[in-house]
Amino acid sequence: MDTIDTVIVGGGQAGLATSYWLTQARHEHIVLERAATPASVWRDQRWDSFTLVTPNWALNMPGAAYDGDDPDGYLPRSEVAAYFTRYAERFHLPVRYDTTVTVIEPAGNHHVRVLTPAGAIETHNVVVATGFFQNPKTPAFAARLPSAIVQVHSDAYRNPQSLPTGGVLVVGSAMSGCQIAEELYLAGRQVYLSIGGSGRAPRRYRGKDTFWWLDKIGFFDLAIEQMPPGSTRFDSHPHLTGARGGHTLNLHQFARDGVRLLGRLEDISGSIAHIAPDLHANLARADGFEAMFVQMVDGYLQGLGLDLPEETLPHLRDGYDQPIIERIDLDAAGIGSVVWATGYDFDYSFVRLPVFDSDGFPIQKQGVTRYPGLTFAGAPWMPGQRTGNFLGVSESARHVAASMTGALATT
Repeated sequence: MDTIDTVIVGGGQAGLATSYWLTQARHEHIVLERAATPASVWRDQRWDSFTLVTPNWALNMPGAAYDGDDPDGYLPRSEVAAYFTRYAERFHLPVRYDTTVTVIEPAGNHHVRVLTPAGAIETHNVVVATGFFQNPKTPAFAARLPSAIVQVHSDAYRNPQSLPTGGVLVVGSAMSGCQIAEELYLAGRQVYLSIGGSGRAPRRYRGKDTFWWLDKIGFFDLAIEQMPPGSTRFDSHPHLTGARGGHTLNLHQFARDGVRLLGRLEDISGSIAHIAPDLHANLARADGFEAMFVQMVDGYLQGLGLDLPEETLPHLRDGYDQPIIERIDLDAAGIGSVVWATGYDFDYSFVRLPVFDSDGFPIQKQGVTRYPGLTFAGAPWMPGQRTGNFLGVSESARHVAASMTGALATT
């Protein structure tokens, strides 16, 4: 059985950032990554035309902040994957690839045992850096789709040509659903989009990117208790895109362009899809989110006495002109495929230690649990959303690393 001081589970951005800080401190550790490359999700679980939705300037890994010539652009999938491959190589991070962690359990003597198919490792410290989006989620009734209709989750979708001919039903209107729906209808496909309560944010407002404003306002630092009433840790993200230089995604524009908008998909029986009569209510929520964002930014500027050019965003209403449909015959509509853009479940079931709440979310403070040596990195709400995105990955990883090593060099 191997023994090593610290094991990092997951070689994505959080695992690599934590490894960077431990390497700087000359702290013995290893990173266990189940795939053959670092941060493989960007290479293997994103569609061909995928780009970041965060601007390039937000790519702020420790020791390697973005220094390219397009800070306000949005890196495509291939460049993101290449960036992390170079990162692991540049800093000589001790990543062991093709190694899946199956169980983390107590081992006695203040140790933790990490089990893999290749054997067990005993360690003083474990950093769980497997992220928040691990298992593609589809509703149980997806199993009742007729076999003639091809169905894929958004993590397996690649491009319009990969789907059979005919119309496409896209289920979900957060970032992935809206981006895929737009790509499909721009490719000439008839798209039916089942929308939920995801919000809309403008790509840019008053001269700055939405992420720039949310960072300045401190939105990403808010704990869940400080979020608007009714918010939960599991709410979907507002629809945004970095495609074609970044632009606002607006469901009303989709309707104007010929997309058939539907309410939330509730069930499937045979070829009949049953739809909730909440289309217009969901559109109103998307509109309301944008209005809230505008109010926050305008209030922030007013409070600082800053004089930036005012802007009035387009006020579209086309979605409300579409009828409420409560059932649709997929065969009659010529729908040959369904894309489930229904998100992911996080999964920490392999961690057999008493550190989780009733939702299965770690009980922690800035990623550090009460169980000696067990920490989490790369997930949001530790304590705010910043800890789950590029803007906060370096700071979050540094805090987790410091909990094991003490003060670290500020490289």
